[in-house]
Amino acid sequence: MAKQDYYEILGVSKNATPAEIKKGYRKMAIKYHPDKNPDNKEAEEQFKKAAEAYEILSDENKKARYDQYGHAAFENGGGAGGFGGGGMNMDDIFSQFGDIFGGAFGGGGGFGGFGGGGSRGRARVKGSNLRIRVKLTLEEIANGVEKKVKVRRKVKAAGATFKTCTTCNGSGQVMRVTNTILGRMQSASTCPTCHGAGEILDKRPKNADAQGLEQKEETVSIKIPAGVTEGVQLKVNGKGNSAPGNNAVDGDLIVVIEEIKHETLKREGTNLHYDLYINFSEAVLGINKNIDTVTGKVKIKIEPGTQSGKILRLRGKGLPSIDHYGNGDLLVHINVWTPQNLSKEQKEFFEKMKTDENFTPNPSKTDKSFFEKVKDMFS
Repeated sequence: MAKQDYYEILGVSKNATPAEIKKGYRKMAIKYHPDKNPDNKEAEEQFKKAAEAYEILSDENKKARYDQYGHAAFENGGGAGGFGGGGMNMDDIFSQFGDIFGGAFGGGGGFGGFGGGGSRGRARVKGSNLRIRVKLTLEEIANGVEKKVKVRRKVKAAGATFKTCTTCNGSGQVMRVTNTILGRMQSASTCPTCHGAGEILDKRPKNADAQGLEQKEETVSIKIPAGVTEGVQLKVNGKGNSAPGNNAVDGDLIVVIEEIKHETLKREGTNLHYDLYINFSEAVLGINKNIDTVTGKVKIKIEPGTQSGKILRLRGKGLPSIDHYGNGDLLVHINVWTPQNLSKEQKEFFEKMKTDENFTPNPSKTDKSFFEKVKDMFS
């Protein structure tokens, strides 16, 4: 089932400014907030959709990828934040997006309880993200691949326990009252002791750091969709560093794609280019040649009298589009190699051919110039 367009969900145009996107999200989130729609599964689903749309469109890099590739840019662990399929619960949404609502719900800018109407309590602290680079061959990009990588990440140490922070009494915030000419002003800031977690380390094992975390190596499986490009970032949810406390959420693993240069093929979007060199005799007489593609070798026919600079287009032999619009083409550029060192007999032969009418250049109207070939190649 096709996913709904993110701009449509937030009720904004594709040219919307960041402020308009934020305003659209706030409007939808208030409309479908659980406090206003208790026990309403449809409203809850719309609330999650709005949060998913805002997470993508409020991030400049993610928005650019979405505008170019659509929802396909975030499939197979592609980094849509874990929404949609139920990977993110309501607390996660409140944790990431609660600041956008101001005082729309509850007191002090907070929210009412999910489905219960009470106070939500402190936000969940999220661990830091990790970033790695994964190198792919063109063959792997063409077919999609599952990579297993070793990651060193911080996790809660066995035996570590936590207790409520005595500075903020578990709220993660400290309140300050300031006297101003307008009266007494109350403001909240992150607790300096627990850094917003609401908990502090109680029992620290020998192998743990000051936050109760230890570093461990873990093998992570990453599903990479076909058609990714250099620099694309995928996200594996929950495989970054852990955060201290019992109420914390693990960070994410950001995977940056890096292409390995192919020996014979050059990439241009979904199209591939191949330089094929043939000798003078092969150009005159014609020949069959085997060339490389991302799915193996294929045989092509070089017609007799082929001119240097001719481009053969093998349709569908390029790379797949990440947004499932089909495959690009393989463009084979014919280059006729002119011999540079000739024997006496060869020189005599070509001397005789200088005045032969078969060797006199006589391009027809169907023989395109170099500039026309370049124009066709990019059209």
